[in-house]
Amino acid sequence: MKEFTHVISDPLGLHARPAGMLVKAAAGFASTVTVTAPTGKADAKRLMAVMRLAAKQGMELTITVEGPDEEAAAASLQEFLKQNL
Repeated sequence: MKEFTHVISDPLGLHARPAGMLVKAAAGFASTVTVTAPTGKADAKRLMAVMRLAAKQGMELTITVEGPDEEAAAASLQEFLKQNL
């Protein structure tokens, strides 16, 4: 299991466009990807679940990756979050 945190810096928070991009990025891996925010927990491969988190600027997200390609998935998602949120 791999886990890392990311603080949202985007002034709009985790809105529709980056949430969709996050879901698409997570869906490319066989591992289970979970996003935990102060507002709840979501399967990163389900758009509506991610949107329900309503994560705002300044919130800390914890990303947990578990599965056969967890190393690659964690590295890829961490880079994605740095560039987009």
